[in-house]
Amino acid sequence: MPHFRAVIFDFFGTLSHAVERGRRHDVVADLLGCDRQALIHVLDRSFPVRASGQLGDARASLRWLCRRLGTRPTDAALDAALAARLDAVRADIRLRADAVETLRALRRGGLRTGLISDCTHELPVILPDLPVFPLLDIRVLSVEEGRCKPDPALYLAACARLAVAPPDCLYVGDGGGRELTGAIRAGLSAVRLAAPDLAGHLVFDPDLAWSGPLVRSLAEVVALATGDDPATGDGRAPAATGTSVQG
Repeated sequence: MPHFRAVIFDFFGTLSHAVERGRRHDVVADLLGCDRQALIHVLDRSFPVRASGQLGDARASLRWLCRRLGTRPTDAALDAALAARLDAVRADIRLRADAVETLRALRRGGLRTGLISDCTHELPVILPDLPVFPLLDIRVLSVEEGRCKPDPALYLAACARLAVAPPDCLYVGDGGGRELTGAIRAGLSAVRLAAPDLAGHLVFDPDLAWSGPLVRSLAEVVALATGDDPATGDGRAPAATGTSVQG
């Protein structure tokens, strides 16, 4: 019997490679009438408020950014910047090579699969075009839920939509947004993805308190979730459960 009935994944840095903002963000900055570095600075500092949907829709969020940047683009320029930002975020996303096969293997093993992502308005548009989309039974996106990790409501919503109790769910993430300790406190088990490309990657509010188990690749999650994980000497361990992290 599988150890779990469902596995829930983070998106950025987990199903996808580490995020690096590409040159297409230059186009967004040009259309908004600002320097690229100024735009990146405001984007980074405002991520939680944007990802929780507090600023309204994508257009309202971009208009808010303009006010912070001190720019006043025309309506036409703002529309063009919205399209350019969508293209830029889409270009930044590179799915891990084992993401699709990991999801397929879990589903073949009878497990349900889900996604919880702290994201802004672009991911809900981009996600349906990605090959992982039909392999995810449910998707919980912060910008649509009005809250970010580690809010327990996100994890509990995912479990409810999967029709699986929290103790029967394994959460997998890179640790951004204190997502791992958040999963534990919501009653799930958790494991950190520690892939080589994640060293020094773009991450907000990292899970510095996490001292639990890790995997080096998504493919390792299958054995862990299904109960076929062999004992190893490389730092991997059974997933941390709701009783393993205090506070």
